[in-house]
Amino acid sequence: MTASVAAFGLLGSLVTACGSSGSGGTTLRVVAPEYGDGPTTSSKAYWDKLTAAFTAAHPGITVEVTLYPWADVDREVAHMVQENNPPDVALMGAYSDFAAQGRLYAASEVMSIRAEANFLPPLAEAGSVDDTLYGLPFAASSRLLFCNEELFDKAGAKPPKTWSDLKDAATALKEEGVLYPYALPLGPEEAHAEALIWELSNGGGYTDSNGDYSIASERNTQTFRWIKDNLVTPALTGPIPPAELNRQDAFAAFLRGDVGMVNGYPSLLHEARKKGMKVGTLSMPVSDTLGDEVTPPAAGVADWMMAFKRDGNRESVGSFLNFVYEDKNLSEFAGRYHLLPSTVSATETSQDAAADPSADQFLTALQTAELYPVNDPSWLQVSNTIKRSIGKAVAPSSDPRIVLEHIAQQARDAAQRR
Repeated sequence: MTASVAAFGLLGSLVTACGSSGSGGTTLRVVAPEYGDGPTTSSKAYWDKLTAAFTAAHPGITVEVTLYPWADVDREVAHMVQENNPPDVALMGAYSDFAAQGRLYAASEVMSIRAEANFLPPLAEAGSVDDTLYGLPFAASSRLLFCNEELFDKAGAKPPKTWSDLKDAATALKEEGVLYPYALPLGPEEAHAEALIWELSNGGGYTDSNGDYSIASERNTQTFRWIKDNLVTPALTGPIPPAELNRQDAFAAFLRGDVGMVNGYPSLLHEARKKGMKVGTLSMPVSDTLGDEVTPPAAGVADWMMAFKRDGNRESVGSFLNFVYEDKNLSEFAGRYHLLPSTVSATETSQDAAADPSADQFLTALQTAELYPVNDPSWLQVSNTIKRSIGKAVAPSSDPRIVLEHIAQQARDAAQRR
């Protein structure tokens, strides 16, 4: 998920028949996650406004939106599909399993040529299976390294460009008494994001050039061995073992002023600025092997909208999706939750309006970011394995190679079952 969210149930009364038609016209059912953290920030306000505007422009179509907590939405949609009663449109964290089942419309079947061609290239690539776009990127984020400038100034530390620089800065921060010189959230909430950020900074990643899983590659093994030996063993990652530190807890510690460095996304920067914190943002430092003249891609994350095939719903679904992806509608949602828009035109508009250079930095990073291999139907299962296990690779008594090879074998098994 790309936003900091709290799980709470909403709008259970809005569930209606999917894609139903009657004397009053057509009703589309949309299922989406709740991005807000309480009633005042609920996504309901956005969807109410958008669906009202859509219905006014398309009097024969009614749209009803059901919101689920992020923890539940993937499971709820999967259950609907199993019951052969999918929604017309769903927004969630993965799409390729449904595409592999032949359940989804291709973007070319439901979107205008202009709208389909407007997605940012890295997002469109991640949303495509066999060069056909099924997962429509909706909201996105990229990750940058956050530095608490006040703590850096007190410690006399410099913004890092390489891993060695990062270790030096973390050492100085520890000597100054900073609780988490570098917060390393490899806990089960979102360990796959932190792991990817580090892998990319050493020229690695989850897949090779052929798209096959390469989790236990030599570069990835080197990465986790360096983290273990140079950050975890010298106690530069804080009092909680990385395998037990979740992203939300790391972010909360950063906002309390207890963290010198942490990888974060735009909404964290917004929260920090609201608290009056001085925060620097920069690209993830690269391994000394690559050198500071190399800039690997940032890690990117997107949420995916998809259109399920149902008898007679293609035209109405297409009308709705083309409306959703108009710049003003997409930008309003992204702005509401301090995320990044997923299209070229909306990104250009956001960059023109960005008064904060660091906010613009996220937009620039997204345009060349590398995303999870969400177009592999096995990714949902593989990502769960990574979340549960990758933190063990930096544990004091572990051998990173053995841990990564164990994860890699499970990934291969999952891919073969698909």
